[in-house]
Amino acid sequence: MDEWLVADPAVLGGKPCIKGTRISVAFVLELLASGASRRDILDAYPHVTDAGLTAALAYAARSLNNEIVMEMKISA
Repeated sequence: MDEWLVADPAVLGGKPCIKGTRISVAFVLELLASGASRRDILDAYPHVTDAGLTAALAYAARSLNNEIVMEMKISA
């Protein structure tokens, strides 16, 4: 993926994670959504670097930037 992120099928089913950890990009977003700050995350998970956290957020932003939303109506 890049120097800070990895997706290994043997780790968390291949979810993108911060390299050297089992901290997924999705988990980082969940922490932020629940009110944690960057400092809170770095303090709670000392094996996560600031650069790794930045890479996870950049990956999430790129992923959402390419998302296509389609509205579908299903009639019974």
